[in-house]
Amino acid sequence: MSTALENDHLVLVSGKSATGKSASLRDLKDPEGVMYLNTENNKKLPFKSKFQEFKVLDPLQIYEGFDNIEKLNINTIVVDTLTYMMDMYESQYVLPSTNTMKAWGEYAQFLKKMMAHYVARTEANVIFLAHTSDILNEKEMAMETMVKVKGSLMNQGVESFFSTIVSTKKVPLQTLEAYKNNWLVITDEEEMLGFKYVFQTKLTKETVNERIRSPLGMWDNSETYIDNNMQHVIDRLRSYY
Repeated sequence: MSTALENDHLVLVSGKSATGKSASLRDLKDPEGVMYLNTENNKKLPFKSKFQEFKVLDPLQIYEGFDNIEKLNINTIVVDTLTYMMDMYESQYVLPSTNTMKAWGEYAQFLKKMMAHYVARTEANVIFLAHTSDILNEKEMAMETMVKVKGSLMNQGVESFFSTIVSTKKVPLQTLEAYKNNWLVITDEEEMLGFKYVFQTKLTKETVNERIRSPLGMWDNSETYIDNNMQHVIDRLRSYY
């Protein structure tokens, strides 16, 4: 069951490691107004930034981040990554608990509360980055690419909280030839390397078992692949709504 949200400027950026998730943030407008919440042991961004960066040591601190959006003049809040955020919650609140059944219920409620009460009420852009895994769907006997979490959230799928999900990919230039658009620019360096890091915005027949989606009509078929530039996605969301 999907969760209805009021925030129309919410994006999930999912993808395998080293496919450009964090790098996609480099051209965000008004970087001084970006709150970057780092859950990955103070992992460094792959570019110099003017973001307001915060190291998250307790997942509940992310609630505090949303509470301080107006105070800090924040236009965009980034959680890097949802995957590590949930792992941190498990380590700190589930594994030490003497009542694990209750703790796993609270694990699910932690994310549901964040999405329904904190994300939904803000007018800021909200970007979650997340790692994907290939998981066997035993019912369908097919491999599915999704954001792996635990407990009841795994059955529901964290993707159900998002209406806009783009995936980071490393794609050969030969594949990209069929997808010419103004937001897909091949540089000289990429020509030399023969591949490009991109966002995939729509499903293709090769990726039907992935969880990529956007509101109907948000992207043309030619825009199935675009530069991995998060500002492009935010701009499109703003114009779409």
